[in-house]
Amino acid sequence: MNYDFAIIIPMANEAMDFEPLVFSLKDVLSQQQSGKVYFIVDNVSKDNTLELCKNLSEKDSRFATVWAPENKNVVDAYLKGYREALRNRHKFIIEMDAGLSHDPKAVPMFLRVLNEGNECAFGSRFINGGSIQDSNWKRTFLSKSGTLLSNWLLGTKMYDMTSGFQGFHAEIVEKFLAYPLLSKAHFYQTELRYLLRKTRYAEIPIHYRAPSPSVSKKAINNSFGVLFHYFFLRLKGKTPYII
Repeated sequence: MNYDFAIIIPMANEAMDFEPLVFSLKDVLSQQQSGKVYFIVDNVSKDNTLELCKNLSEKDSRFATVWAPENKNVVDAYLKGYREALRNRHKFIIEMDAGLSHDPKAVPMFLRVLNEGNECAFGSRFINGGSIQDSNWKRTFLSKSGTLLSNWLLGTKMYDMTSGFQGFHAEIVEKFLAYPLLSKAHFYQTELRYLLRKTRYAEIPIHYRAPSPSVSKKAINNSFGVLFHYFFLRLKGKTPYII
């Protein structure tokens, strides 16, 4: 079955892994006989990633380069990609990381789940069939402890609250783009999962590899600030959600 879908990928300093990533993405697009990839590039990228993306977009219409110098953080990059995909009226929109941290071969599984009545598809490293590879223990600990802490404080019940591989129906994207998200960094995926907990969703096993070696103190502080914001709202009997 063919799907009308988009894949959005923030790209920053990705020259080294650009060719293998594109090769894998082309394979998925060819198999599905549909789909378009949006590369979002901003001033964080200091190598020739933008040039590589533009050259590819000129040669292959299945790829589009979105230059976004106004971005202030990675969340801005994701949301910019979602807006571009919505503008082009794709039915399903999938978010993933560059650098082969996420395997494009998992995209068909996301499409199947979204086509089977689920509004959201969340990648999970901590369910049967999922894994983390080539990661240092600190990042693995942050991911697992972040999931446990978020589920405990927010009352969610997902196996993985911090993965950045996820997909949505366009209608869901429209709704969370209209919501005043608080996250500026890594907690963004957790915030979305919390706010979308009442939608029809499924978790999908994914393999995650080669993450960045560290998380900035600023990102960690923002994560705790947003987490406890929603926790205190929960204590007051106020539990916001997007449906």
